[in-house]
Amino acid sequence: MPDLEVFSFHETISQQGALISEKLNMLRVQHYPPDAMKGLRSFSLAEVAYFLGVTQSNVKKLHLDGKGPTPTTSQSGRRTYTAAQMLELRHYLDRHGRSDVKRYVPHRRPGEALQVVSVVNFKGGSGKTTTAAHLAQHLALTGHRVLAIDLDPQASLTALHGIQPELDRNPSLYDAIRYDDRQRPIAEVIRPTNFPGLDIVPANLELQEYEYDTPLAASTSQADGKLFFTRITNALKQVDADYDVVVIDCPPQLGYLTLTALTASTSAVITIHPQMLDVLSMSQFLQMLGGILESIAGAGAKVGLRWFRYLVTRYEPTDGPQAQMVGFMQALFPKQVLTNQMVKSTAISDAGITNQTLYEVDRGQMIRSTYDRALEALNAVNEEITSLVHQAWGRRV
Repeated sequence: MPDLEVFSFHETISQQGALISEKLNMLRVQHYPPDAMKGLRSFSLAEVAYFLGVTQSNVKKLHLDGKGPTPTTSQSGRRTYTAAQMLELRHYLDRHGRSDVKRYVPHRRPGEALQVVSVVNFKGGSGKTTTAAHLAQHLALTGHRVLAIDLDPQASLTALHGIQPELDRNPSLYDAIRYDDRQRPIAEVIRPTNFPGLDIVPANLELQEYEYDTPLAASTSQADGKLFFTRITNALKQVDADYDVVVIDCPPQLGYLTLTALTASTSAVITIHPQMLDVLSMSQFLQMLGGILESIAGAGAKVGLRWFRYLVTRYEPTDGPQAQMVGFMQALFPKQVLTNQMVKSTAISDAGITNQTLYEVDRGQMIRSTYDRALEALNAVNEEITSLVHQAWGRRV
């Protein structure tokens, strides 16, 4: 019988983790320099009209009249705007349009509270990070001031925005919510992204320390240590005036990070993959979450959600069992299941190979029918969630 291979597990996984990071960085350098901000493509006339909520002819007329920013015009006459120009055009329309008819800049108004949307699921692979990334970017493209917070130590949302934690050595929200004297203001850990109006608090593996620090802090006599559930709330108060919406990508586990995020949230989106095992897993997650929230409520925690919704993700409408599961959820919770579903699409997975979202990748790089189908579903989901945010402000939708 041959001798079994003897190896050090911790050394092996550390070496393999370093190797993966090195190879990923080589891929990243091929797309943009390591110290540069991630770029962003220009947007077509149709896309600009959609995000501004006007007709294409309206945008074209503004250009012909010499009003607003000047787009790039190709030899064929195709007009494209950068995201910064699109934002400039939005502000131009807001200044010169009839305010009694429409407001083009949807910033918070006096009396409207900061909206904090947590995207949660107990299991990985439910499209949670993809949902959070596209929601934050859609909100920014439609004129909102957005802060995305990556609360998952695996840092997928961070990587999607061109930051690789192992190499960039970025801080994370842990620096703003830690219990010792090295705590920093949240403003010091916020970074801009390639989307105008969208900032991000990146993640790194150090976030996991919060899961270990919290029980230790709660066992001491420090009053602030016991109130772990107020730490994100207090951190966000420091930048409350700078943003309209905060989108939090929670880790795929029911730990202190997720609980702290939920107690800071005004709303939650729970992603669901419409398979029997995934829905069963989610039911266990909800029961555990309810029990834990009930327990910490006795210590003063308040989960004051204005709304929460289930979002069906990775949906294949032609799959009979999936369609039945969606119908099952809609029958049980007609008011909580979002009307629109996010379809499963190779367009999103293909974009992810180069650390891009569907809003970043150029339509011409994909099969157009596949891209259009995914984008239509994505926009419908994000519009529905945006309308819930506006309703929470008391606006007519």
